[in-house]
Amino acid sequence: MNFIVSSATLLRHLQNISGVLNSSNTLPILDNFKFSIKGNELEISATDLETTMITKLEVQSEEDGAVAVPAKLVLEVLKSLPDQPCTFKVNGDNHKIEISYDNGRSEMSGFNGAEFPKLPKIENQSTINISGEIVSNAINRTLFAAGNDELRAAMSGVYCEFSDNEIIFVATDAHKLVRYKRNDAKSTDSSDFILPKKPLNMLKANLSGKEDIKLEYNQSNAVFTFNELKLVCRLIDGKYPNYEAVIPKENPNVLTIDRLQLLNSIKRVSIFANKTTHQIKLKLVGSELSLSAEDTDFSNASNERLTCNYDGDDLEIGFNSRFIVEMLNNLDSDEVQLAMSEPSRAGILTPITKASENEDVLMLVMPVMLNR
Repeated sequence: MNFIVSSATLLRHLQNISGVLNSSNTLPILDNFKFSIKGNELEISATDLETTMITKLEVQSEEDGAVAVPAKLVLEVLKSLPDQPCTFKVNGDNHKIEISYDNGRSEMSGFNGAEFPKLPKIENQSTINISGEIVSNAINRTLFAAGNDELRAAMSGVYCEFSDNEIIFVATDAHKLVRYKRNDAKSTDSSDFILPKKPLNMLKANLSGKEDIKLEYNQSNAVFTFNELKLVCRLIDGKYPNYEAVIPKENPNVLTIDRLQLLNSIKRVSIFANKTTHQIKLKLVGSELSLSAEDTDFSNASNERLTCNYDGDDLEIGFNSRFIVEMLNNLDSDEVQLAMSEPSRAGILTPITKASENEDVLMLVMPVMLNR
């Protein structure tokens, strides 16, 4: 099995899928890329058994075959080379791989390509075509809110809900929640599933927003196909919490304010907040917002006053500053609206202007009890 390929092109394809590989594996074969040649097409796979990514590129070849190539070694070699043709020669008996280039050659030991884990078969699948812009925006808006608690596996991913009039993406860690709706993407089947973080991060790294994505899914797996890439991932098995039940419906106290002004003020004030609770206090009286934080252990305190539009009763409410900062960083609108009911109930953060008329973004943050 021999083939010739551009070093820069091969490196780009390998880097697109290398994020799937774990830094330490119990199975040595998982430290490798699988190279499969068919005609003049090279198919490269990487997997951690939960998530698999496959990419394809054109090469010059006269013989079909497959071999598992040590990922770290081949990446290091290609990174150190200027763009040039490289010749790969694979010994079919002992799986030795020789890479020849302008001023030398490198040898490495590979594995039999037949030992590489097989892709799961996707049967009884549903299919939806969706734009890369929708998927990319959904990931960027929601992923930061997903939880990290292994005991709550369902909340460690992003919940996807498809219907015939909209699609919804939801992420929550029980302290904050983001719901992202699109009414310009629809599915003929009503269905829902939970995507893990790792494949979502891989999609985020590889999507430009201009692709058309073919998404196939069943009870246990999902397959994303776009450009020359395919991503196959196992879905999280579990029931997602009833997120609609925690979103307050009546929020009469509404604050409207410049997003960057609020964000920068919270960043400054939170420097002086308690390092465990990260608590900041919002006090709303008339058209004035007072932000304050203190760390009584070290006698540190800070407060700022901002002019805002406020419609509602006078209110004092506490929030974790890190959650508010994360949310404001993930919105693009010049102005935002924070709707509240009382100090013990969640606040609802929404953008005043939408990035697209077809999207609806809602962010929820739970309050923290104020120190009196």
